[in-house]
Amino acid sequence: MPNAKVLAKKQSDVESLKEKFSKAKLVVLVDYRGINVTDVTNIRAELRKDENTEYLVAKNSTLRFAVKGTDYEEISEKLEGPTAIIFSDEDYVGPAKILYNFAKDNDFYKIKGGIMDGKVIEAEEIIKLAKLPSREMLLTQVATALLANIRNVAVVLDQLRQQKEEAGA
Repeated sequence: MPNAKVLAKKQSDVESLKEKFSKAKLVVLVDYRGINVTDVTNIRAELRKDENTEYLVAKNSTLRFAVKGTDYEEISEKLEGPTAIIFSDEDYVGPAKILYNFAKDNDFYKIKGGIMDGKVIEAEEIIKLAKLPSREMLLTQVATALLANIRNVAVVLDQLRQQKEEAGA
């Protein structure tokens, strides 16, 4: 029988993970086999730029207990080998992009799958998400489209003004 102190710590870890799973909009599981400390530090630094994103490593058994009995319990199937887990409470695309770009350049770093808004998703879906333009880029595109329409309206109104002036002269 495990030590009561050790058991309490494990139960606390499971409860903490359960809370993180329930709050996160995006959860990504990655296989970090063969990654060196420098690379982990770089990934964590990139992810830390968004204060609502967290990168951690947990035992697969602890993760299984954390998702047991939830709507996303099937994520347990992806818990093979070393697993790092990324929780993002606000952003979908940013963390996915960081992980995808790193995995693209490093054969040993693999996205296993994840959870988005409480639903289990495959690695391919995370990769599709990562290939989307950033939020800032999308806002820029919307602003550009709106400004183009406003400019077109201004041109038409100016032409109408000129026609009226010519008709009145």
